Amino acid sequence: MSTTTEHIKCLIIGSGPAGYTAAIYASRADLHPVLYTGLTPGGQLTETTEVDNFPGYPKGITGPELMEDLKAQAERFGTQVRFGLATKADLNSAPKRIWIDDTIEITADTVIISTGASAKWLGLENETRLRMNAGGVSACAVCDGFFYKGQDVAIVGAGDTAAEEATYLSKLCKKVYMIVRKDEMRASKAMQHRVKNTANIEIIYNSETHDILGKEMVEGVVVKNGLTNELRTLDVTGFFVAIGHKPNTDIFKGQINMDELGYIDVIAGSTKTTIAGVFAVGDCADKTYRQAVTAAGSGCMGALDAERYLAASGKH
Repeated sequence: MSTTTEHIKCLIIGSGPAGYTAAIYASRADLHPVLYTGLTPGGQLTETTEVDNFPGYPKGITGPELMEDLKAQAERFGTQVRFGLATKADLNSAPKRIWIDDTIEITADTVIISTGASAKWLGLENETRLRMNAGGVSACAVCDGFFYKGQDVAIVGAGDTAAEEATYLSKLCKKVYMIVRKDEMRASKAMQHRVKNTANIEIIYNSETHDILGKEMVEGVVVKNGLTNELRTLDVTGFFVAIGHKPNTDIFKGQINMDELGYIDVIAGSTKTTIAGVFAVGDCADKTYRQAVTAAGSGCMGALDAERYLAASGKH
């Protein structure tokens, strides 16, 4: 039950690169944005140690430091950054209504959704431990593949994303083991051909990841054959999980157009959704690129779209 009600001109839900960039632009445009961080302030990048591919940091920067920089820049221009999770939404009302932590009701003229997408993991104990300790487990080959140049790595997955990331890794790494659960891949025929024609990619069919070895860093991966129960140890230093992402959009289902996976549909060349005054930026609307810099770019677009919407409607 709501205990507090507040009206906001521009509400931003989510605090990754997309959300903070939207806040920077919205606050500079005098939209007086309020940003709610969600349960993980800074988003997925807070789980990344080294970020080498974000423009403006020639020596690299850690994920948490980058997100603190973006937060500080948004706050510098007047953004109110608040810790809280959006738990319910009514986007079709006028104004839009969002509930935070089930206790605070927000009404808003514009809503910028930047809730991101969460990588799916296998759920192995050592996978979680090494991932949280930056020990060589990653869900983004484009982000982290560079650190394994000339080394042997393994990737688990069978779809287009896994095939694309395996091919990307093959250009950097000495050897890439691709672990596929069934006797064939789900990837498109074109992507399968590309993988199979890459000399340093070895596909291991009918197999699942049994364990990940290493105390502080990945030192090997144990693979179990589903037909014979035979265990095989792969001598690798990096382990990539490419079994998909889940967009954090559940509270908006049934109100706004999404694809079958839950990614929010936006009008091409914009961040506009099927609901006027509601904009989607970053990974919750992007299943193709999923990079910090593209998320930040879409955050800029979202703020500009919100400003133009408010100006056209006479509210700014």
